[in-house]
Amino acid sequence: MNSNPTDTLSDALRRYDITLSAAKVRRLDEYCRLLWDWNERLNLTRHTDYEKFVSRDLIDALALAEFLRDGERILDVGTGGGVPGIPLAILRPDLRVELCDSTGKKTLAVSEMLRDLKLDVPVHHGKVETLLPKREKGERFTTLVIRAVSRLTNLLKMVAPHWTQFDRLLLVKGPRWPEERGEARHFNLMNKLALRCLKTYPTKAADDETIESVILQVCRKECLDDLDKRIDERKNEARKEKTKKVFKKDMAARNR
Repeated sequence: MNSNPTDTLSDALRRYDITLSAAKVRRLDEYCRLLWDWNERLNLTRHTDYEKFVSRDLIDALALAEFLRDGERILDVGTGGGVPGIPLAILRPDLRVELCDSTGKKTLAVSEMLRDLKLDVPVHHGKVETLLPKREKGERFTTLVIRAVSRLTNLLKMVAPHWTQFDRLLLVKGPRWPEERGEARHFNLMNKLALRCLKTYPTKAADDETIESVILQVCRKECLDDLDKRIDERKNEARKEKTKKVFKKDMAARNR
């Protein structure tokens, strides 16, 4: 249930200067209501109002979306209540999003939400290290997105045998990520891997204090050049999309 019933999603979006189409706002609003309804039965999220959803969940999903090219096959690892996977599927319908979680009750809940949202997003019950070896050769993932699951050392150990099943990790981390990188290096987990900080942006912590979040990319070193090209292409696409939106907005203003 929304803990601040007088607030709306549109209000929260305006506070953070986020502009989305009316259709996407309706879809995200529907998702919030479904998530909060399920949250009364299961512990899926602490973000139970629009302010928290936008300032923490949606901002993370938007930050991730900047670095995902059209048509990528995405796996949201440890999806919990569906973040960031479901918002990504709403924001970017071109993506082929899949979700996984090791807790059966959570996968059941997000499956029901996706059915109500009429989103074609597969949900897998199990650990990522169990799911990846079962993928067919033509079904490998482009990107695993991971948020609030575990420390970098643990994540790298989980996926270490399975790098042939995906291209890269995109991780949402907080301001202490350099400590996690140092720990991973200490255990020799970064020897064949390249880590890049792609984006830094402000978000809200649990106590409502503003903190610095980051998007980290981890990939095999031999794949880095190709991934850099992909990121540059995505940035160019985003600039073109922004220019089109500004042009349409200007034309609409002139025709009033």
